[in-house]
Amino acid sequence: MKKVKSYLAIAAMLALVAIGFLIWRGDGAQSIPDGFALGNGRIEAVEIDVAAPRPGRIAHIMVREGQLVATGDPLAELDVRQLQAARHQAEAERQRAEIAVENARLLVEQRAAEVRAAEAVLAQRESAEVVARRQLERSEALTAGNVTSERALELDRSNALGAQAAVASAEAALAAARAGVTSAEASVVGAEAAVAAAKAAIEAIDVQIEDSTLRAPRDGRVQFIVARAGEVVGAGGRIVNIADLGDVYMTFFLPTAAVGRIGLGTEVRLLLDAAPGIVVPAEVSFVSDVAQFTPRTVETEVEREKLMFRVRARIAPLLLAKYADYAKTGLPGVAWVRLDPAAPWPAAAEGRVLE
Repeated sequence: MKKVKSYLAIAAMLALVAIGFLIWRGDGAQSIPDGFALGNGRIEAVEIDVAAPRPGRIAHIMVREGQLVATGDPLAELDVRQLQAARHQAEAERQRAEIAVENARLLVEQRAAEVRAAEAVLAQRESAEVVARRQLERSEALTAGNVTSERALELDRSNALGAQAAVASAEAALAAARAGVTSAEASVVGAEAAVAAAKAAIEAIDVQIEDSTLRAPRDGRVQFIVARAGEVVGAGGRIVNIADLGDVYMTFFLPTAAVGRIGLGTEVRLLLDAAPGIVVPAEVSFVSDVAQFTPRTVETEVEREKLMFRVRARIAPLLLAKYADYAKTGLPGVAWVRLDPAAPWPAAAEGRVLE
């Protein structure tokens, strides 16, 4: 009797092992033929956080969760009243700088007129100096011949020296007038630089005002609205989360033996629990270089076979664009991976293939 009980216990253990093996391999209808690998996973997409470029209060939320959005669609808007006030101030600074430019140009013209006047005075002084010098030469000649007196000679010599001094003074005045022109021209450059700085400040404020309307960077679906209208967020604060429907994939895990036979572009068929009978074509776009579920030791071949690697199968963007209304993240399903390109797809991977 004890032997019978022992046999029954052994048989029960064998049955449990067989059931576990079948569960690991799948039930009879889900057996994996040669040339294929099977993995379980969920549909995922690249997530994009649309954040505030500056601190501020949210004025409007323009979308709702689950809504499809196209690139450039407005999602939310920050309060821009403070920026508008700053723009008005910058506009006033620009107008003030433009007036300063006009005044500086008028000053240049005034200084140029002073230069012309100084040049005329210099020419007059030089002419008078020439006359005085010639008169001095005649007086010296006449004095040498005792025709004129020494007093007349001294007077002419004094006039000549005065004429020379007047020329020197006129030359100094002309140099000062020309320096005034240079200074006035520098004022024009400074005023024009102030105008350019004011315009740059206005452009910077305009960019901030434009960036205050947060827009969708990609075609996608709004997953979460993190912050609501009226809330104050900091720079970089998340407001809306979008799933990029141009980059949708399923992540699953395969053992070492299967991973060694696949490469980027390997053909995959996805079958979703929510859409029975529908086959979604995809291709391998990523294979992790780090094993998951790693056992403590990998010295033996049996242990190495337990290593699992993360694989990603990406759905074609054109197919996603065609079925954008049905693309959803989080849907569970299975991924059939064709390791042998010549192997026919098994019945479990057949169905209506989306095109």
